[in-house]
Amino acid sequence: MADASKKMGLVGLTTLAAVNMMGSGIIMLPSSMAQLGAVSLLSWIVTAVGSMAIAYGFAQCGIYCPRPGGMSAYSEEAHGKSAFFLCSYLYFLSLVIGNVAIGISAVGYITPFFPWLGSGAAALVAGTIALIWLTILANLGGPSVTGRLGAVTVWGVIIPVAGLGVIGWFWFDPNLFREAWNPNGLRTSDAIAQSIPLTLWAFLGMESAAQNSDAVEDPKRNVPLACLLGTLGAAVVYVLSTSVIQGIVPNPELANSSAPFALVYAQMFNDSVGNIIMALAVMACLGSLLGWQFTLAQTAKVTAEQGMFPKLFTRVSARNAPLIGLLFCGVLQTLIALSTISPNASAQFTKLVGLAAVTNIIPYITSLTGLLVIMYKAQVEPRIFRRNGVILLVAMLYCFYALYASGLEAVFGAALVMVVGYLLFGAIAKRFVGALDNLGRP
Repeated sequence: MADASKKMGLVGLTTLAAVNMMGSGIIMLPSSMAQLGAVSLLSWIVTAVGSMAIAYGFAQCGIYCPRPGGMSAYSEEAHGKSAFFLCSYLYFLSLVIGNVAIGISAVGYITPFFPWLGSGAAALVAGTIALIWLTILANLGGPSVTGRLGAVTVWGVIIPVAGLGVIGWFWFDPNLFREAWNPNGLRTSDAIAQSIPLTLWAFLGMESAAQNSDAVEDPKRNVPLACLLGTLGAAVVYVLSTSVIQGIVPNPELANSSAPFALVYAQMFNDSVGNIIMALAVMACLGSLLGWQFTLAQTAKVTAEQGMFPKLFTRVSARNAPLIGLLFCGVLQTLIALSTISPNASAQFTKLVGLAAVTNIIPYITSLTGLLVIMYKAQVEPRIFRRNGVILLVAMLYCFYALYASGLEAVFGAALVMVVGYLLFGAIAKRFVGALDNLGRP
């Protein structure tokens, strides 16, 4: 048993949870949200409450179901082996789509250094594909290299974003914020609904906060608290930074910017400071993309080890890098970048975020609904069962609303890939029925 003095406490775990969520998810959001107006900021409230309920649900699943497999394992508890496959499959696709969106964010911040990247759709997609393959090749160095780089580069976005939420108010102009409130004359409910996929994107990754409960002091108390407080902490940073920027940069400029945080720092100080922020954002995006590329290939490897993805995904290099998985994921991301090509980085980013959010929400629903069975098997106290049931209901209501808010195109696209997933599982289902052959026989 691990020495309790070496385990992580509540403060450390809360910080870790917040940092895991923040990453590069925020750096393009001000531009995308400015296209709707500052009224879109109200969606942060809805998403923060929903995300805290989801994070808490995952924490409870992790406490009462310590088996490996994460979301896929929780899904199987309630919905059987096909749910394990579909959860892994959809989560895998959401990471593929999300990586392309991160690549676009990075290109947006690189463009001022290399103006050619902003010359049209072909240049944007070429830059995105180049970054995808750069981070895939870098991952061939193995997990130790990826982990060390990611731990450093993530602060390249957290420091300027969190810093803006603190010092930006000295430059805040209430009149500018008022003018940016609702330039398109949208109904408040419509503006919130259209912003939900964007704000949910910033919280994706909250499911990773409950993965290491065995390394935490008093996990039954500290893991749920850290999930809630970490999500709340990320929400505060998001709300402050995206609110203050609307009162510093005129809405039309912000809506058309490919590097919103660099733009605001340039206005607050000078172009040199803006360039430093751009360089930090590029560093953070590359580090984030590097880490997610490895996570993506590792997800395919773990699923292949369960007999649900082709065995070739289990092959690793001498440095323990999932070589075939990385190369396959690179090809898949290249195809997605080409299929969503757009001359505007923010427009392409928004389209991908909507699709990534939907393909992530479905695994959230299947895995969180496993909590009821998990608690039943663990024979939890009725008081805890009722409390968790209420929080689960809040999480499900948010997930259903987020699906609705993601729009017809994103939901239709996710439905198509899910149907393909059922077809794929049908082709391999015979591998998992051997143990059931004798059921019902005397």
